[in-house]
Amino acid sequence: MERKPVKKYISKAEALIKLQRYCAYQDRCHAEVRTKLIELGCYGQDLEDVMASLIEEKFLDEERFARSFARGKFRMKQWGRNRILQELKQRQISDYCIRKAMEEISEQDYLITLKEVLEKRASQIAEADDFARKGKLAHYAMSRGYEGELVWQILTVDG
Repeated sequence: MERKPVKKYISKAEALIKLQRYCAYQDRCHAEVRTKLIELGCYGQDLEDVMASLIEEKFLDEERFARSFARGKFRMKQWGRNRILQELKQRQISDYCIRKAMEEISEQDYLITLKEVLEKRASQIAEADDFARKGKLAHYAMSRGYEGELVWQILTVDG
């Protein structure tokens, strides 16, 4: 029979030092930090105190996290607004921070990126039927989080 590892508890000071390093490495959301503290064995009031210290010392800033998350996922992975919004909500980010994050994506850059995504995918689709080809392109772009109306608008204009 396999033995389960014994959960060890970490002191508040140790937890604070570890989480300062964890948050300094890259921006984190509150939910990620809370989960990490629980994994380390920090619970209750100690957990809340560490969270408060990290926020006070600017190691943890949800608005900064949301903004950098949106910028990064848009620029590096070319995600659309819907996908970014969904991911931020999944991380329990406040509506205020989500609105601020969406301000990071300029309308002009968004349209240019969407066109590039569609062009790149179009070169990979060997579909003779124009209607079916556009359907596949639209499905692909929407699966990446782009708005359906916008995708179809570009597909019908650029054809």
